[in-house]
Amino acid sequence: MQTPVTSTRHLPDLHSAAFLVVAFFSGIAGALQTPTLSLFLSSEVHARPLMVGLFFTVSAVMGIAVSQLLAAQSDRRGNRKALIFHCCLLGALACVLFAWNRNYFVLLIIGVLLSSFGTTANPQMFALAREYAEHTGRETVMFSSVMRAQVSLAWVIGPPIAFALALGYGFQAMYLSAAIAFVVCAFIVRYLLPSMEKVQIKTTDTRQSPARNRRDTLLLFVACTLMWACNSIYLITMPLYVVHELSLPEKLAGELMGLAAGLEIPVMLFAGYMTHQVGKRRMMQCSIFAGVVFYGGLLFIHSAIPLMLLQLLNAIFIGILAGIGMVYFQDLMPGQAGAATTLFTNSSRVGWIIAGALVAVVAEVWSYHAVFYFTLLMITATLYCIWRIHDV
Repeated sequence: MQTPVTSTRHLPDLHSAAFLVVAFFSGIAGALQTPTLSLFLSSEVHARPLMVGLFFTVSAVMGIAVSQLLAAQSDRRGNRKALIFHCCLLGALACVLFAWNRNYFVLLIIGVLLSSFGTTANPQMFALAREYAEHTGRETVMFSSVMRAQVSLAWVIGPPIAFALALGYGFQAMYLSAAIAFVVCAFIVRYLLPSMEKVQIKTTDTRQSPARNRRDTLLLFVACTLMWACNSIYLITMPLYVVHELSLPEKLAGELMGLAAGLEIPVMLFAGYMTHQVGKRRMMQCSIFAGVVFYGGLLFIHSAIPLMLLQLLNAIFIGILAGIGMVYFQDLMPGQAGAATTLFTNSSRVGWIIAGALVAVVAEVWSYHAVFYFTLLMITATLYCIWRIHDV
């Protein structure tokens, strides 16, 4: 374990603020692009629905491949700050390409590749923050939770800004705004984030064997993948379910998602505080129980106000998963902060792929309402995985 540094307290304060600002602006960069991507492909690129689905699938697969490759490289070489800087610049370049290019295959091949590097900046930044927190003696769970809250805050305000820019000024203005966010991140990373030298982690703790760590990591990956798949299914299904099957106003879907995103912020901060008291596995169990009640409630609640109230359980489910899941991976993979953080991020990407395929099949054969039976089954299955993981 690295020795905490206590002699230069003014530097950690500056670095900590820089981490929070980068987390926010990296979140803004993503929140400006992702919510409007399907609309951009459909209205600007004139892609058919099948091609839109293919674009999302290729993006997820490419993102997994690039992020895993860079994670392995960064854990071996340790020059994580330079990697984040270059990823931010490539992300900005991708936004510039999307701003002016309307050729589907150019965007699919070159644009997706550049965007995959851009999205890799986020998990690498969290990995660097983990190493910095350990080096300075900070509480890693709380520090990570505060950073993750910045990303959630970005996702509260980012999508409305994205739609306002895209619909009011055009997609070119929206993508250039995302490029500016990436450039701001690159500037802060270059001049304000610390450079952490690679330190070999030595441990004398024999309670956790490498084989057990690998098994626990696999179980956690399966659990997080299923949890993210449930959330992705909800995000895909809810707007269509609200309008076509519940006959409720279209704006309600946006209000439900915005409310949940806002509630996630205090949940993350509270979870970061409570983890030190009750442990990561217990907090993840609380997340799953909230998810079981939430997805079970969706099967029986069909009016606006109860659906709004139900978002508190959704916020608990996602807030704990997003805030604690990453740190859990890092603890199970000591000395591999980049690979651990990227593995957590990729569990979300795999979950998105599963969600898209499941929604397409179930909604086509049965209904959007029937999709929530599968989410309830999936979230219940995660209990088995979490119960078999050892707390760390």
